[in-house]
Amino acid sequence: MDDVASPATNEIARPKREAAAGAPEGGVDAAKLRKEILAELTYSVGRSPETASPRDWFVATAYAVRDRIVDRWVVDHASKDKKPEKRVYYLSLEFLIGRLLFDALNNLNLTETAREALEGLGVDLDVIRTAEPDAALGNGGLGRLAACFMDSMASIGVPAFGYGIRYDHGLFRQGMRDGWQQEYPEDWLSFGNPWEFAHPEIDYPIGFGGYVEQVYEQGAVRHVWRPGEVVEAVAFDIPVVGWRGRHVNTLRLWSARAADPLKLDAFNRGDYIGALADRVRVESISKVLYPSDETPNGQELRLRQEFFFASASLQDLIRRHLEEHGDLRSLPDHVAIQLNDTHPAIAVPELMRILLDLHGFEWADAWKVTVATFSYTNHTLLPEALESWPVPLIERLLPRHMQIIYLINALELEAAKKKRAADDAVLASISLIDENNGRRVRMGQLAFVGSHKINGVSALHTELMKQTVFRDLHALHPTRIVNKTNGITFRRWLSQANPGLTSILIEAIGPELLDDPNELMKLLPMAGDSALQEKIAESKRANKVALAKIISDRLDVHVDPDALFDVQIKRIHEYKRQLLNILETVAIYNAMRAQPMRAWMPRVKIFAGKAAASYHQAKLTIKLANDVARVVNQDPTVRGLLKVAFLPNYNVSLAEAIIPAADLSEQISTAGMEASGTGNMKLALNGALTIGTLDGANVEIKERVGDDNIFIFGLTAQEVEARKRRGHDAHAAVENSAVLREVLDAIRNGVFSPGDPARYRGFIDGLLEHDTFLVTADFDAYFAAQRRVYKLWRDRDAWMRSSIANTAQVGWFSSDRTIGEYAEDIWNVRPSLG
Repeated sequence: MDDVASPATNEIARPKREAAAGAPEGGVDAAKLRKEILAELTYSVGRSPETASPRDWFVATAYAVRDRIVDRWVVDHASKDKKPEKRVYYLSLEFLIGRLLFDALNNLNLTETAREALEGLGVDLDVIRTAEPDAALGNGGLGRLAACFMDSMASIGVPAFGYGIRYDHGLFRQGMRDGWQQEYPEDWLSFGNPWEFAHPEIDYPIGFGGYVEQVYEQGAVRHVWRPGEVVEAVAFDIPVVGWRGRHVNTLRLWSARAADPLKLDAFNRGDYIGALADRVRVESISKVLYPSDETPNGQELRLRQEFFFASASLQDLIRRHLEEHGDLRSLPDHVAIQLNDTHPAIAVPELMRILLDLHGFEWADAWKVTVATFSYTNHTLLPEALESWPVPLIERLLPRHMQIIYLINALELEAAKKKRAADDAVLASISLIDENNGRRVRMGQLAFVGSHKINGVSALHTELMKQTVFRDLHALHPTRIVNKTNGITFRRWLSQANPGLTSILIEAIGPELLDDPNELMKLLPMAGDSALQEKIAESKRANKVALAKIISDRLDVHVDPDALFDVQIKRIHEYKRQLLNILETVAIYNAMRAQPMRAWMPRVKIFAGKAAASYHQAKLTIKLANDVARVVNQDPTVRGLLKVAFLPNYNVSLAEAIIPAADLSEQISTAGMEASGTGNMKLALNGALTIGTLDGANVEIKERVGDDNIFIFGLTAQEVEARKRRGHDAHAAVENSAVLREVLDAIRNGVFSPGDPARYRGFIDGLLEHDTFLVTADFDAYFAAQRRVYKLWRDRDAWMRSSIANTAQVGWFSSDRTIGEYAEDIWNVRPSLG
């Protein structure tokens, strides 16, 4: 068996059950599953039904379901004659998989069977569902995309391994103290993870530091890296089951382990802390996602993390390839490695090192294999988000890799001179070394030159990538950049997150929509059907009632489920412009107080998202949102017609509650700065109308749903670029907008921070002096677009037609479709749909 674990790897042996090999859901009924859950509760959890907690029942149910996944997993991996011709290896620093119980049950078509089985034991499946923690393996869209892609690769039959880090604490658990974000360790592994299999026997040495030695062998020079420190990467596997359980792939996560867990001599001298110091330092690699890189130590830890998982993954896949095919020259024929953003880009020189130094390749042959094997997904056009590392740091931490990077760079620059007679400006643009900021290695350029395909994640983003960050590299390699518009696992974000709506859709157009999201188009002619509208409206209201309870329980804020639920849920960042949304909220609040006689539409503004721990402006935005919420929610003059809720600790599970309840989806980033977005797709699929700029995938959503079913406003990407070139005068924009001027004055003068009137003065002054993300330029257009929202909302028939039209026409944004395009155009892998 290809190093997948047996079902009993992590716990004491359990009674064998009868299973239909190759059909995890085959023949199972509620009574049979109930018996298996009881056996797991007794022999794996060590509890009786009388003493079991909801957590115990969750673990027992997870084990029973996991065993059924393993049946297919073993079939897919055990037989030598079933080895795939080519595998995909997806390298990502994040996999935001969320809770897995309902995901597995849904894909195995066992949800109702499990519900019936547990009901017979007096247990509520929906209660034990909440006992499962969200896996703290990601933060935002990057990690959720990776999780969607893993699901779709298994669903359409693309053989794949996902590779990442098994974070002990993930990013952080977000709390609020007086409206300020507080970061706490995420303890998702404190009770173990029933979905994973530990592989202590699969570990690889990861070197750091040391020196490079030249060795002469048979008249040739060979370079040998002598690391000064070695860390062990230990494998933990999570099976990823696809739709209907037909295929199971593997998510392999690496945990850092010290070669020597304890310095015994120091311990015996009484230096108990010093005896563990090396172990603590080593294991910090897999402790936390995105440690702050504001300090040199933080930068070093980030780089150590990236090399740690990239090197372990390469060693693992090369071992597998050599066992199956024997010759690394055929690596591109059997292996496709996808770099999800620049985090794993250090894998390019690492593969070169392995080929050159360990397997005796000549440079030209090694480079040919490397480029043909790697492909790279770019996720940002923001220069500050394209990673770069100080040259001295890489020279100290990875001395051999820095040598290889220098040589890659020299050969690329030489080729550019020959190919295009490039001038100094072009050479500086394509160089892997940025000479302007203290000499740094540009990881985006490294990933680009080391890959045969580079893809953007929306049509607009891909075109802008050609024109901006990789313009000169694109001119040198005009066939490398391709577009692959992102997608989502529509089954999770529709049938699992919104079962009420799904039942209505199945009744209207048939169950085939769960296999083919394009079937949703059959809904479009029914958009004006009043009976269908009524059913969907009732389902939406039930979701809003459920979300209102969450808001009440967590924030003690009571909201009207019949109000418009206006939702902005995403990472807190200046370019995503939560500030623009907050300013409009204040504008409405001012107008409600000034004109109480108007027939105001009830609205609930819902925010959620985390700010990076060291991102001061983003954290101040969270504080402002909470300050505005406190003032608005407690003001009797608005009569409850406007409420604001910032829900802390945004994660997949919270998203699954918010998205089905949303009426309006805020996608208001500065045009040209959001690569794609996937939240926009999930919300539109669930019937929320989008208010947004022509940015990222909003452009393609608009093309799909039509101008009448989306609220577009603001500057285009081209207009943003022109405005930046000539300089944007924020002061003039404010002077020309009486509404915006009043809002900014209120915030600046302490209306929302009476205990600290000066809190936002610097914030507002900074916006007026350096409005980098053109909040003031787009405010009036955004404000006007919100008035169009109000007008349509008052026409309930028209709103429901638009809502249904959104659900009907966004099936194209399926990650199954996206992965099919990757397989055909980038990986050269044939999916197996059977």
